[in-house]
Amino acid sequence: MKKIRNDSLREEIYNQKLDNGINLFYFPKKGFTKKYAIFTTNYGSTDNKFVPLGEDKPVELPEGIAHFLEHKLFEEPDEDLFQKFSSQGAYVNAYTNFNQTSYLFYSTDNFYKNLKLLVNFVQSPFLTEENIEKEKGIIAQEIQMYQDNPKWVVFFNTLKAMYYSHPVRTDIAGTVESINKISKDDLETAYKTFYNPGNMVLFVVGDLDSEEIVKTVNSAGKDYADKLDDVERIVQNEPDDVLLKSIEERMLTSKPLFHIGIKDNELNLTGRDAVKKDIITNIILDMLFTNSSEFYNELYSDGLVDSSFGAYFTGKKTYGHSLIAGQSDNPQEVYDRIRRMFKKSDKYITEEAFLRIKRKEIGGFLTGFNSVEFIANNLTDLYFQDFLLIDYLDVLNEIKFDDILKRFNSHFREDRSVISIIWPELETGKN
Repeated sequence: MKKIRNDSLREEIYNQKLDNGINLFYFPKKGFTKKYAIFTTNYGSTDNKFVPLGEDKPVELPEGIAHFLEHKLFEEPDEDLFQKFSSQGAYVNAYTNFNQTSYLFYSTDNFYKNLKLLVNFVQSPFLTEENIEKEKGIIAQEIQMYQDNPKWVVFFNTLKAMYYSHPVRTDIAGTVESINKISKDDLETAYKTFYNPGNMVLFVVGDLDSEEIVKTVNSAGKDYADKLDDVERIVQNEPDDVLLKSIEERMLTSKPLFHIGIKDNELNLTGRDAVKKDIITNIILDMLFTNSSEFYNELYSDGLVDSSFGAYFTGKKTYGHSLIAGQSDNPQEVYDRIRRMFKKSDKYITEEAFLRIKRKEIGGFLTGFNSVEFIANNLTDLYFQDFLLIDYLDVLNEIKFDDILKRFNSHFREDRSVISIIWPELETGKN
């Protein structure tokens, strides 16, 4: 395996592209008892329009199909995969987000047996007309459950307000209407294209034998007649401005919930540039909205926010946004105060605050290397941005206060901000 080392972090990772096409990475953690593996396809809920493998014309599949396919891969004709992993001492799970679908497990014993099982089931879909129809009812119930959750609704309403047409505005699971349109052919088309090894990566973390890992994955993987370098995805151009300035709804909640979104327009970045932008933006959000910040404490002292208040930035190649979330009896006043702060930020965006947060970020990142979950999941997420986790500290260290000021002035703009509010339902008989 090829060794990739970062001297400043004093960590190394090993990589080998196997004969069966699987791109394997091994991150050794000597002395750790827990071992972790995550097998991921670069395929999420936003990837509904694409050119299928072996074809030259794009297709558009129903919303929610990536999540649907994740569910179906756990179905086997003659065994319960969850029970099988459990009997071998492992915890198994999977998740689909906007950009990827991941299958993972961790264990202390029988790691190689579980690794073989993971690679086998992800590469062996069992799809029938009968089990697909059955799954539609299960996922419809899941969708309804989320639609009844005020925290989920306030989040997606924010995305619907910010974005005109980008698929990030659509629920990851799709809608009841969209999943009922999903056919066996649709699932096979999506699987054939996105579950090709050229669109996937396997990360293994723990105190393990690299030769045994390679042997196990080679024996479990299957040969693909058609190799894939990249999937041609079709994404509509998204305007820089926001669709709606505000969106409000009433649901069963004890206190008003709010999300304030700020739409990013510095897009189409990959690698180091994308990661640097993400770090800078999250540092700014920490400087303004964590409980150690001056602005947060002003809002808190005035009774406008509580400990649920917080913020984060998420950004990919074709979309990005900052989200500021919490609960408040007066969410509009919180929004007004934040917008006024954007214009008078010198009080809060200081070099002293920047250096404090940067030190905290460095400490948090280094502490994260005590967790195999932290390593594996962050390795996966950054890999699909053309970046390796072990180089993250180098980027973090090079960020200067001038980078903070420049990004604040370009991103934190009132004209690209929206607010989503969930108000408590009115009491019966009251207006």
